[in-house]
Amino acid sequence: MLGNGVVGILSESTNKWERRAPLSPSHCARLLHEGRANAGVSRIIVQPSPKRIHHDALYEDVGCQLSHDLSQCGLILGIKQPMLDMILPDRAYSFFSHTHKAQKENMPLLDKILAERASLFDYELIVGDHGKRLLAFGKFAGRAGMIDFLHGLGKRYLSLGYSTPFLSLGASYMYTSLVAAKAAVIAVGEEIATLGLPPGICPLVFVFTGSGNVSQGAQEIFRLLPHAFVDPGRLSELAGQWPCGYSGSGKSDILKRKDSFRGKTVGDHAQHVSSSKRVFQVYGCVVTCKDMVEPKDPTTKFDKADYYTHPEHYSPIFHERIAPFASVIVNCMYWEKRFPRLLSTKQLQELMTKGSRLVGISDITCDIGGSLEFVNQSTSIDKPFFRYDPLTSSYHYDMEGSGVICLAVDILPTEFAKEASQHFGDILSQFIGSLASMKDTSELPSHLRRACIVHKGHLTSFCLPENSTNEHFTKKHKSLVSLSGHLFDQFLINEALDIIEAAGGSFHLVRCEVGQSSLDMSYSELEVSADDSTVLDQIIDSLTSISNPSENSKIFNKETDKLSLIIGKVSEAEKGDELRSRAVVLILGAGRVCRPAVAFLASNENTSSHKFLETTFGSDTEELKDVQVIVASLYLKDAEETIDGIPNASAVQLDVMDSRSLHKYISEADVVISLLPPSCHIVIAEACIKLKKNLVTASYVTDSLSKLSEEAKSAGITILGEMGLDPGIDHMMAMKMINQARVRGGRIQSFWSYCGGLPSPMAANNPLAYKFSWNPAGALRAGSNPATYKSLGEIVQIDGFCEIMGSLKKIGLFDENAHPLLARPNRPTFDTFLVELLKINNKASASLEDDKEIAKKLVETGICKETTTAEKTEKTIMFLGLNRHVEIPASCRSAFDVTCLCMEERLTYSKLEQDMVLLHHEVEVDFPDGRPTERHRATLLEFGRTKNNENASAMALTVGIPAAIGALLLLENKIMSKGVLRPLEPEVYVPALDILEAFGFKILEKVD
Repeated sequence: MLGNGVVGILSESTNKWERRAPLSPSHCARLLHEGRANAGVSRIIVQPSPKRIHHDALYEDVGCQLSHDLSQCGLILGIKQPMLDMILPDRAYSFFSHTHKAQKENMPLLDKILAERASLFDYELIVGDHGKRLLAFGKFAGRAGMIDFLHGLGKRYLSLGYSTPFLSLGASYMYTSLVAAKAAVIAVGEEIATLGLPPGICPLVFVFTGSGNVSQGAQEIFRLLPHAFVDPGRLSELAGQWPCGYSGSGKSDILKRKDSFRGKTVGDHAQHVSSSKRVFQVYGCVVTCKDMVEPKDPTTKFDKADYYTHPEHYSPIFHERIAPFASVIVNCMYWEKRFPRLLSTKQLQELMTKGSRLVGISDITCDIGGSLEFVNQSTSIDKPFFRYDPLTSSYHYDMEGSGVICLAVDILPTEFAKEASQHFGDILSQFIGSLASMKDTSELPSHLRRACIVHKGHLTSFCLPENSTNEHFTKKHKSLVSLSGHLFDQFLINEALDIIEAAGGSFHLVRCEVGQSSLDMSYSELEVSADDSTVLDQIIDSLTSISNPSENSKIFNKETDKLSLIIGKVSEAEKGDELRSRAVVLILGAGRVCRPAVAFLASNENTSSHKFLETTFGSDTEELKDVQVIVASLYLKDAEETIDGIPNASAVQLDVMDSRSLHKYISEADVVISLLPPSCHIVIAEACIKLKKNLVTASYVTDSLSKLSEEAKSAGITILGEMGLDPGIDHMMAMKMINQARVRGGRIQSFWSYCGGLPSPMAANNPLAYKFSWNPAGALRAGSNPATYKSLGEIVQIDGFCEIMGSLKKIGLFDENAHPLLARPNRPTFDTFLVELLKINNKASASLEDDKEIAKKLVETGICKETTTAEKTEKTIMFLGLNRHVEIPASCRSAFDVTCLCMEERLTYSKLEQDMVLLHHEVEVDFPDGRPTERHRATLLEFGRTKNNENASAMALTVGIPAAIGALLLLENKIMSKGVLRPLEPEVYVPALDILEAFGFKILEKVD
């Protein structure tokens, strides 16, 4: 039965609110369409469920069978644990089993699977080579948990006598989609930004614990409100600005503000203001373990590796330095019993006795009796809160009375069942073929072998990877470590691996034997490696300390928790190996816009993208990646000039039409940026799909590129296009304005957009009043494209260039076809070539330098209808030097080449001149409820910059920086959508605009 290609989907039965599905109908359709030969799936049988987010009929429509009987299925999928009677012999099951940590409540399920000789794959253990989970709902938990808490916060404040905008927000499950829920949060933010919050509840401070997916999801919702982030160490300074019970409003240099509605940096000077004034933002603070504990020895500093190894050497400080200033604690962190609690019952009682301003806790982790000791129960989606009164140590189930409200829902992601299922299935569907056709785990890829807890009724070595990443093999120093004891049932192996990873080391599993009962010992042999011998010694010392705990240690039970450790030397790795510890971004093309992107991404200790991510995503930068940038160009010299003086950047020669070389360099990168012409993007995108690498471009997404979306989704990658200026920033600003209007119930009546790169007024000193800050060929091609727009209900079409440039086009100066005159061995001069184009006779050509002759010819031939236009065109021709008696270089094969050459020579900026970029949107919004019509304006005006005697054009900055931001967001997993994308969704444009403003781009917004 195992591996027969028949897949079953369980009806979720553990909770009435569980509406998620492991595969959506669209996932099933693709698997069935590809068939057994390609996808490994011959049939899919779905248990009927009237509450599943996808109706049964939708599964039937794509070819699935509906049946309560799954006995024909070799692979059975679910989300949560099934009923025990659903465990059939000799089948493979995959769901969140919550058994790999020997959770007591789920041991009957594990016993049943063992007894039925079944196999169990746990989604939680499907981990990639980077060490991160591939299948998770964490961000959806964070999003739902944050929205649900804001919903309850409005009710709680009302019971305390305050009316707030939060009161209008519903719970997550009340919205038809995540987008709709976010729109509602944005509307709340609009009201806060416009009307403010009551001073009596300010400053309203949200403290987020941890920096993983859960925290990121919660912060994603928080950032939809007008907000500012505060460093943990400076919370007391913020509180000091509210002299009367922390009420009032003020600004301070302690803040790193990203206001979603104004986007301004908080002022540099703190000031107290009247406590009667309302406050127009909320505050956020992200804390990690270094903010929660301190060493007991005052002479030592906090060390993360030491803390993970010896938590008993540290004392909790969260209750003294963070909690007193928090209005809300959003708990998103992983916690184990060996660590100090985040907040104990006694500590909370002491806080409340002193008059704490803590209103509530959103325990998204739902770790009952865990890091928050007083959270002793879980809650349900329909009744998500309980109220704990620390002074009487009593629990209540209303919003009235004293104490703090607590949210502890354990199935939050199901509130966004449709999006969560789609996201989950996008990834899971890639593994189904292997699991459905598997007869033995040896046939599976390593990430699926590692996820197998039980195979054919026997426990496996599920906690350890069978193959390490390449990083392990590049470490210079190695040592063999043999471990024996109750490694898995007592989590001793987890302790050992935490120590290795926290210290910056790596490991490779050499051998593993898992005991098959709680009485049996397990054995593992690891090759531990580090790039520095001191670090390796530290790891060995730490491992030795846990194998020989002190008499006073409470971490290990002497009988069952004993760990035996043997150390043996492994030969030192070759000296010349270079450690690759950075993320790698490959930039294809070394044109004018490339250098700002390189400088932005190439991280060092003093700069760059890190500080902008900190400003946008909070103060926790422990997980941020350093970036190595590789610039590839057809001409190596161009790439070398682009990276000159920029650390952590290298140059290579590459012809993208050379498939082998292209694949070689893409395979070495984490993200690829293509700054090449759009015609190259398909070749590059196809290579990225094959090698499963994310891609960013600054060009329009063409139909050909859009057709690759499904392939990109299947490969699990994102192809993010239109991340430049136009297209790019223009789209992002527009979507922000339009969405903000829509969430307020407005209708868009008109939308006007202007965008262009121009010389600054002082530099507009030629007949065209224009100079090139980017490739002239690209500018001319873009400018020659026709345009279509609608005005007052009518379609208006513009055929490319107007006036002077249109006249040059009619002459034939933009013709890209090879010209026969330029193919002759004897090179023509510019003036003879112009004579040829203008069809001037030889006698008249002698007086070509006479501007009147050129203007006259332009009118006679009908190229220019008006004398004024002809005279302007003639002046442009002479300024460009198209009438020179100078030989045309051999590199010019067409009239277009000649024109580009002249424009590049004559229309360039001097070192003292600046260009500028002007982008202006106007949106007219009316309201069905009779509110007055509004005109929203947003303007970006950016000038070229000079720093350290180096000029960066405004065009290069506004095209290169957005592309780099796109790569950065992908590197840091801030964009989770897969396929071919434009920056039209909040997950892209909200953080991108925030980072642009942190970088210094000034976007001015006004509403009339």
